[in-house]
Amino acid sequence: MTRQTVKTSLRWPTAVALLVAAAAHVPVIPEHLHEAPYMGALFVAFTAVAAVLAVVVAVRGTAPAPFVAAGVLCAAAIVAYCLTRLIAFPQLGDDVGNWGETAGVIAIASEAMVVALSVVAGVWLYGPRRWTRQVAAV
Repeated sequence: MTRQTVKTSLRWPTAVALLVAAAAHVPVIPEHLHEAPYMGALFVAFTAVAAVLAVVVAVRGTAPAPFVAAGVLCAAAIVAYCLTRLIAFPQLGDDVGNWGETAGVIAIASEAMVVALSVVAGVWLYGPRRWTRQVAAV
């Protein structure tokens, strides 16, 4: 796979998956800002950063850094979602065990796709050894 192949094959699916992940958070922002303001603020930040990264990936699809950033952002979101389903966070105790919430499932699926596409793009743009070092540096 060449840089051109990555540019044409991976940047658009990655950008779209980032936008879907961002959009999945939008409907639940108001309720989280009201019930757990810290989580609502994180949802706003995630939505903004994911949307910006979608544009950056679409425009600079041969640069590895946006793929790394997107993958790390979405991996962190997946971990946070899982933690809120396993542990009662302050003001979010009712989320424990609620794995089937529609917006959450959509967000997790699109975030997992971003992580997978970012790994593929990173390996092809960086090479396996440099990719591992780049992710470790983040």
